Amino acid sequence: MTRADILQAWHDYLALSRRRSPHTVRAYGATAARLLDTLGEDASWASLARLDAAALRNHLAARRAEGIGNVSAARELSALKAFIAFAREQAGELEPSAPRLRGPRNKKGLPRPVTPDEAVNLAASVAELADEEWIASRDRAVLLLLYGAGMRIAEALALPASTLPLGESLTITGKGGRQRVVALLPLVRKAVEDYAAKCPWPLAKDEPLFRGAKGGPLSQGMVQKAMARARQLLGLPPTATPHALRHSFATHLLGAGADLRSLQELLGHASLSSTQIYTRVDAATLLDVYRNAHPRERD
Repeated sequence: MTRADILQAWHDYLALSRRRSPHTVRAYGATAARLLDTLGEDASWASLARLDAAALRNHLAARRAEGIGNVSAARELSALKAFIAFAREQAGELEPSAPRLRGPRNKKGLPRPVTPDEAVNLAASVAELADEEWIASRDRAVLLLLYGAGMRIAEALALPASTLPLGESLTITGKGGRQRVVALLPLVRKAVEDYAAKCPWPLAKDEPLFRGAKGGPLSQGMVQKAMARARQLLGLPPTATPHALRHSFATHLLGAGADLRSLQELLGHASLSSTQIYTRVDAATLLDVYRNAHPRERD
């Protein structure tokens, strides 16, 4: 069996048997292709089945040397384990489970906002863990709204289907009935539109935009559970919750030069004092930079 045959079988298994989203199929396919590249001409179901934890650890070490971070490495390990388990099954192994190997751990300490890379990886991992393609698209769209537009989870889930089609901005009603305008990045708009196109339930204009598996309104608990599974997969701390994505949105904007008054408007805070908490979060980030960069700190 050729390398192309192996990749095609893996693709068909993910897309047809497991009904994974196109995004997941592409990501897991790319991971499998990189592993096959390391095997070269020896690539076969049998050679893949023989790979143990040490071999996977060496492969991940090479990937880390290429510059991927802890979160991306954890996602890659998850894909590798699934691919090896599939290869062992194809090779006729009696116990086709993947080698046991722990993913990289993030350093513990004070709570920090998730980084932009972590936020995108969280959204992608939540989608990868979904059982159905439309649910994968839904969960990814919700999380990108929280991070990309700074919305509260309750605000995102309260959006009516009448908000479609989306433009470059959106007027939402937050706490206390206060309205504000949030900007929608192309990535966020595309994610929501992708979900709307795949949703099996009619999206009547007076009905909720985001639906649960049985067609009712999507609950906060379902989003929180999906993110908890992804958080565990990626080795992120318990502080990496859906609401943390909104905090990250604010912290990253502040770090990029946004003023507090503008940030207050974007977040929908009633008072400036509510927004000033982000100056303390950003100060913690600056302290980390100082400790890592100042020559006396490295002595």
